[in-house]
Amino acid sequence: MTTVFTQLNLHPQLVQAVEALGFTTPTPIQTALIPVMLAGHDVIGQAQTGTGKTAAFALPILHALESGQGTVQSLVLVPTRELAIQVAKAMHELGGQRYVRVLPVYGGEPYGRQISRLQKGVDVVVGTPGRLLDLIQKEAIDLSQVRTVVLDEADEMLSMGFIEDIEAILAATPAARQTALLSATVSDEIRRLADRYMRAPEQVSVQREQVTVAAIEQRHYLVYENDKLAALTRLFEVEPITSALIFVRTRAGAGELAAELSNRGFPAEALSGELEQEERERVMNRFRRNVSKVLVATDVAARGLDIEHISHVFNFDLPEDPEVYVHRIGRTGRAGKTGVAISLVTPREKWRLGRIEGFVRAHIPSALLPSAEAIEAHREGQLVSRVGASLQQGRLGKERALVTTLTDAGYDPLEIAAAALRLLRGDESQRPILPVTEVVERRPRSEVRPQRAGRHQHDERAGHGLPSKPYTPRPRRPAGVAEPGMVSLTLSKGKSHGIRPNDVVSTIAYHADIPGNTIGKIRIQEHHTVVDVPEHFVAQVLARADKYRINRQPITVARA
Repeated sequence: MTTVFTQLNLHPQLVQAVEALGFTTPTPIQTALIPVMLAGHDVIGQAQTGTGKTAAFALPILHALESGQGTVQSLVLVPTRELAIQVAKAMHELGGQRYVRVLPVYGGEPYGRQISRLQKGVDVVVGTPGRLLDLIQKEAIDLSQVRTVVLDEADEMLSMGFIEDIEAILAATPAARQTALLSATVSDEIRRLADRYMRAPEQVSVQREQVTVAAIEQRHYLVYENDKLAALTRLFEVEPITSALIFVRTRAGAGELAAELSNRGFPAEALSGELEQEERERVMNRFRRNVSKVLVATDVAARGLDIEHISHVFNFDLPEDPEVYVHRIGRTGRAGKTGVAISLVTPREKWRLGRIEGFVRAHIPSALLPSAEAIEAHREGQLVSRVGASLQQGRLGKERALVTTLTDAGYDPLEIAAAALRLLRGDESQRPILPVTEVVERRPRSEVRPQRAGRHQHDERAGHGLPSKPYTPRPRRPAGVAEPGMVSLTLSKGKSHGIRPNDVVSTIAYHADIPGNTIGKIRIQEHHTVVDVPEHFVAQVLARADKYRINRQPITVARA
């Protein structure tokens, strides 16, 4: 039986507002979450961005608001400025006829403006942890009357190192509050947070299969690293792209790929952490309005990007963390639409693809890149369609007169048409079909040579019948030595400078443009800090050494 909003016991004005926005049937996460929140229970909601979770927590908040109270009644924590703005806007729209005062607070804006709004009275505050904690410390915001706290995109906030800020903010709210935690994934860290700050939370979820598969076509192409650009441009030729979001590993890579695509006839813009906020807003607004159709971004830069019309998500660089994959592809296939998620996978990354498949509980099929012949045929088919549509429309009087002029000059009509088509195809010269090397996968070693004998058995090495060396356990790693695959770096500030773990994670993740959840152990000493980062990110972290600041203090970073 299909549920409708009128069955959820929401305030009639809220139902009217939802229907005015064009919605009558709630999404699965809305059907599951709204009744639990209306009943006043703490709840953990597992749902991907784009499944309607904003309305799922916003509607119960708006339902319970008491107008004219003048104090903050509900608090929504989000990881980014963009998401704060989007959630606040959504709550204004959902509020409809109910007069609801919603204030987004985030960094990068003057304190005075936000403090002035708070002093005038606000019902709901939607904010980022850093700015909210600053306002609390300035005694500019009173959270003593908060009834509901929502942690939206909780996994993102934790990966960005905001755990201590979140804990401090929760400590400033009443213990008897209702707490709702929304996350695409429910990790052990999420559960530990829930155990500490929630009271017998109920858990509702949209199953992973629904999140990642239902409305999204997923596939991958096996290519060598040097052929990724060629593969991407081939796909751009044949895919029915209305707008595309392309994920890369580094901010430098985002700029380079956007430039390469533009040079090859596929205009693209880069969204990078290096952009000033004003320019970032301009880039995002052009993409939202579909003025620009291709956006190249890193995971850090794309945080908070919530756009419904994205038809394709491309993983130009496959993410290391399966959770990041879920976040990425969740940006397509929204609002009842279908979407396409395409990953370019190198032979060395097949194991990583396997991890992703295990995490999302779905097979991501491989596909063959379109051949040069197929692309040529596709181009010709499009050309014939365009010309045919123009012929059906008629109104070709001026063009017929030009043809008459040319035939009077002695040119054959068929040759005239052929010349016109050649001119029409002139832009194809800007889009050369780049060659792609066929991937030859190596056979597993077990198929190439016989299995070696066990460690405690003898093998016949080189026909000499020599016994293998006896097994000896590896020595334990000394304390303070980085895990395999990690490198220890030293930061020039420590406990005496007020350094906290989340400060380390957030500044490195932001300035080096690496995922916060890849950062390893952090050891804060009295006058310095040691942090472990993945070996393949070390050069990237050190290259930004002049940018790091914590508590407005410049930080130097070097190998330990």
